[in-house]
Amino acid sequence: MTEYAVRDPATGELVETFPTASDAEIAAAVDLAAAASAGWARSTTVADRVALLRRVGELHRERRAELADAIVAEMGKPVEDARGEIDFCVAIYDYYADNAETFLADEPVKLLGGDGSAVVRRSPVGVLLGIMPWNYPAYQVARFAAPNLALGNTILLKHAPQCPRSAALLERVFRDAGFPEGAYVNVYATNEQIAEIIADPRVRGVSLTGSGRAGAAVAEIAGRHLKKVVLELGGSDPFVLLSTDDLAAAVDSAVSARLENTGQACNAAKRFIVADELHDDFVSLFTRRLQAAASGAPLSSVAAAENLGRQVDRAVEQGATFHSSGKRQGGHFPTGVLTGVTPDHDVYHEELFGPVAIVVRAADEDDAVRIANDTPYGLGSYVFTTDADQAQRVAERIEAGMVFVNGVGADSAELPFGGVKASGFGRELGRSGIEEFVNKKLIRVVA
Repeated sequence: MTEYAVRDPATGELVETFPTASDAEIAAAVDLAAAASAGWARSTTVADRVALLRRVGELHRERRAELADAIVAEMGKPVEDARGEIDFCVAIYDYYADNAETFLADEPVKLLGGDGSAVVRRSPVGVLLGIMPWNYPAYQVARFAAPNLALGNTILLKHAPQCPRSAALLERVFRDAGFPEGAYVNVYATNEQIAEIIADPRVRGVSLTGSGRAGAAVAEIAGRHLKKVVLELGGSDPFVLLSTDDLAAAVDSAVSARLENTGQACNAAKRFIVADELHDDFVSLFTRRLQAAASGAPLSSVAAAENLGRQVDRAVEQGATFHSSGKRQGGHFPTGVLTGVTPDHDVYHEELFGPVAIVVRAADEDDAVRIANDTPYGLGSYVFTTDADQAQRVAERIEAGMVFVNGVGADSAELPFGGVKASGFGRELGRSGIEEFVNKKLIRVVA
């Protein structure tokens, strides 16, 4: 039985439990979402729906402290980071409230011949299931819910079992904003119940952010039932440093890129690929500043810290060196840097979810690109160089869904988010985020 519970991330101590849904409650939730899809969604305009969405953003702003405190309690995020997450949610809801009508306007098609007209009209597909992770309990919901509610899809939201308090608070936000019963329904579902939801013919699509194993399982079920899937499955993003006029500033960017959310971000930089002539100085300064910048926050759970510890220990056993001055205690894991990692090491091909970085030496530009692409993942990436032409060359060659040049922390509501390879497929945010679960209906009128 899936346990929906809040546990102290630092100690694992049980704080609060929430009841897992019964089969009857799941069936009722699907009925509600289907009824809202057939009724409310079809009888409202985009303008009606974005007015409610704007109110969702306002309520996030008004309840910022309460929502942030729940995130801190559930997965240990530093409080200022949690509040920043809520601020990003506000920006997302405002963005779609401001732009959805433009994005969803009829698109005329210029005819090659014949009389009359043709237009592509965007309309909702129906009920969607969202399966959310624990690392950004509010933000992940916002980037899925905002565009789809603006479009007129209705949502069943299955949150991570360790974030039930956030799940309940967010459902209340949507109801208090004026969305009718069934437009957004939180479900404390088991994996078996999720399979049944996906199989229901009234559910037309699934969006999952999580592990590759979870993504493969959901995609397999959805494929059998001809349901579209959007998957964001993590990454081992490269931070490629080829040249710099200010090594200290580049290191500060590297530290920020690694320690976002205590290193528990899918698109955080995890592998630092550094030009040969900069490598030794980079490792020395990066290690010092990484340790100095430690937030003191725990990882999401004791189990997460134990798993990261096993990965680091195995890397050291296989010949890598771990540069760190701290030690693990409960859910707390010390910041550190792994050097001497080679393709023969398990960790070379894995994702490290925590405040540990891998630094690899690159002989030249071609070698740096080769190393950057030598990973199963392809979510985000970072390129730092003083050569503008080189930046464009490398950005073009990197196999990833996103490339950020000479900057970190540049995510924004208008920028599409998603990856390739084992990082999944589909996009969220930006105009792309409202184009995934939509019926692009052609209406051709012959005069």
